[in-house]
Amino acid sequence: MEAAAAPPETRRSIGRLQPNGAWIGFDHAGGVYRFIVVREGEALASGADADLLIALAIGYYTEAFGGGPPDLEATPADLSALVRHLIEQASSSRQSALLTVALDAIDDGLPGDAVAGLLQAARSGRGEMNDRAEPADPVELIVARASELMRTG
Repeated sequence: MEAAAAPPETRRSIGRLQPNGAWIGFDHAGGVYRFIVVREGEALASGADADLLIALAIGYYTEAFGGGPPDLEATPADLSALVRHLIEQASSSRQSALLTVALDAIDDGLPGDAVAGLLQAARSGRGEMNDRAEPADPVELIVARASELMRTG
């Protein structure tokens, strides 16, 4: 884990863990996407695996987290760029194909629940197969990783 995140202009929020609490999202710099938690102006960043980044996109489309900073709120264009990156980094041709379908849904403006379902299909089983025994539910995964980052960061 890293103690500092990329410059603020590269940060995108998907919402807050709790009202008026730390916000979560991602940043993008140098071709790398990272998971970030920002609390009291301090940005904590962690290298993000594909599963966590897909979980963030699901959190965005399900509106699981609300109230992030409006000036840093992620947009569908930001999520489209994130998913394009994930396609390039896909662990299998199956995952790449599923992410491509999700990207088409994002670009076509399909409803959030439809996009979230397609993204979930792209990460199916990944939560159960990791070495860290992390939650399979995308929201639980985000909360667990954010809590870990705030404890150690």
